[in-house]
Amino acid sequence: MKKLFAVLSILILFFASCKKEVKTETEATPVVDSVKTEEPIAEAPLDSAAQMKAWQAYATPGAPHKMMADETGTWNCDMTFWEEPNGKPSKATSTANVKMVLGGRYQETNYQGTLMGQPFEGKSTLAYNNASKEYTTTFIDNMGTGMMVAIGKYDEATKSMDLKGDMVSPLNGKKAPYREVYTYVDEKTRKMEMYDTKNGSEYKSMEIIMTKK
Repeated sequence: MKKLFAVLSILILFFASCKKEVKTETEATPVVDSVKTEEPIAEAPLDSAAQMKAWQAYATPGAPHKMMADETGTWNCDMTFWEEPNGKPSKATSTANVKMVLGGRYQETNYQGTLMGQPFEGKSTLAYNNASKEYTTTFIDNMGTGMMVAIGKYDEATKSMDLKGDMVSPLNGKKAPYREVYTYVDEKTRKMEMYDTKNGSEYKSMEIIMTKK
């Protein structure tokens, strides 16, 4: 009888153990969606030496910055404006003082002159980003409260930069695209052309001929 009781006890414990294991396996099995998604491939992190080398390359002025530094000095600016396509042009003059700032990494230009019979002051910056291989230009003046920002690249074949940006019209508060073309005519001459868009068409709205003193 003791043997029978012992066998029954063992069988009860065996079945109880099996039931518990089945339940545990069932609970541990996660419910997954039928649609499988691929995990994004993580970018391999750079070691500290590689990171330092990348930052040094980013921060070190190169040939584009040397080209900007060559413009350091004072320039006379002959300015022409058009308010609409094929409209009557208006003229103005100003002086631009160009210098490099922050260790030769950026170009800063200060303009002074007369525009529409009023004293005119303006400031522009020009940067070449070693990482993106692009130029960025900004401009502010005392004729408004906004900042113009344009980005583009230099074309060695045409010796010019083609930069594009948006500006907010004070007439309706809406953004409108504009384009700036800056051409290296010769060692002492530069030409800057501004193109606005009106009724869906681009037209030249400004031209500045800069002559170095």
